[in-house]
Amino acid sequence: MATATSVSTHILDTSVGRPAAGVDVELSVRAASGTDWTPHATSATDADGRCRDLPALPEGTTEVRLRFATGPYLPHAFFPEVAVVFAVEPGEHYHVPLLLTPFGYSVYRGS
Repeated sequence: MATATSVSTHILDTSVGRPAAGVDVELSVRAASGTDWTPHATSATDADGRCRDLPALPEGTTEVRLRFATGPYLPHAFFPEVAVVFAVEPGEHYHVPLLLTPFGYSVYRGS
C-alpha cells in the first residue's frame, strides 16, 4: 500500500524565541500549476506552535499552499499574512516550519 502524502508545520516567533500559538492556518491543494486552489483543511497552531491535525493530501496533488494568518498574532507586523507554495511528490512527508518576526519571515523544508 502506498504511503499518503502529508504536510505538517509549526511557527516559531524568533523575535521572542517562543512558539507562536493561536495562528490560523489554511491548507489548499491543486493538481497542476496554474489551476485553481482547492481548500483542503484549516487548523490553528497549538501552545507548541504546531498544527497537529492536518489531513493527508488528496491523490493527484502536485502543489500545496499554506496560508498563515499572522496579522492577529502580530497586529503591527509588516506581513499580515504569509503564503507558502511548494511542490509535492506522492508518498512524501513535508514539514514546513515558519520562522516569524514582526518585519520578516523564513521558511524551509524541515524533517
